[in-house]
Amino acid sequence: MKSALSVVFGVAAVAFVAAPLTSFAGGTIAGKVTFAGKAEQKEFSFAKFPNPKFCPKIPNKSVMDGDKRFLKTIEVGKDGGLKGAVVAVIDIEDQAFVDGYKGTEVVAAFCEFLPFSGVVVNNKSFKVENTDADADDPKSTLGVLHNPHSFVVKGPSSATGFNIALAKKGDKMEKPVVFRGGAEKDGFYRLQCDQHEFMQSFFLPVSNPHFAVVKDDGSFELKDIPAGKHKVVAWHPFAAKGKKVEFEVEVAEGGTANLKAEIK
Repeated sequence: MKSALSVVFGVAAVAFVAAPLTSFAGGTIAGKVTFAGKAEQKEFSFAKFPNPKFCPKIPNKSVMDGDKRFLKTIEVGKDGGLKGAVVAVIDIEDQAFVDGYKGTEVVAAFCEFLPFSGVVVNNKSFKVENTDADADDPKSTLGVLHNPHSFVVKGPSSATGFNIALAKKGDKMEKPVVFRGGAEKDGFYRLQCDQHEFMQSFFLPVSNPHFAVVKDDGSFELKDIPAGKHKVVAWHPFAAKGKKVEFEVEVAEGGTANLKAEIK
């Protein structure tokens, strides 16, 4: 009898220990960000900016037409999917994630900043590398001059973060992202080249790993979200004038919550 009881209690102990291993697995938020409006773009003439022969060599021919360069401010795909939108859980402060964040990386390639959109973490690094050089231009054989200029944007106002010239191919810069006065709650980070105005990128501040830049069709998936109700934002730098659209989502342990995030 004593042996049998030992076996029973032993099994119970195993079950008790195993339970917490699955209870913190969390759930998933999946869905799609859509835009109720139409696609928009800004037009620039290559001839009005430096390197008018090099910049049109960009592999992405959808952003140019002859001597015109387009900054596709809003791209709408199938079924209204909003390309370039960012989705993030905003009610979780994850200090371990913040402490371990290695920085946001941007590349200047063929007079384009890549990626178009992403995330930043307050007081963490922002890195830009110039990969452009033009062998056909004696003035640019060592590098096409790019001048990354960052801005903290909050509503109608913006403040310079850094303004640094990268003259040669391979030149890099690294500076911390700094939001002051709670600007990270309502604002975003913008990057523009002072040499080529059509080179622009945009970044949403986050404080946990639960974020995603949507796929080209607007779809996304956020995994390992703690069970419970959460505030989630969908954001795009030009849709809804750059304002975050907030949603409340309830995540079940081990389940998937669907979020249809429309930005108007």
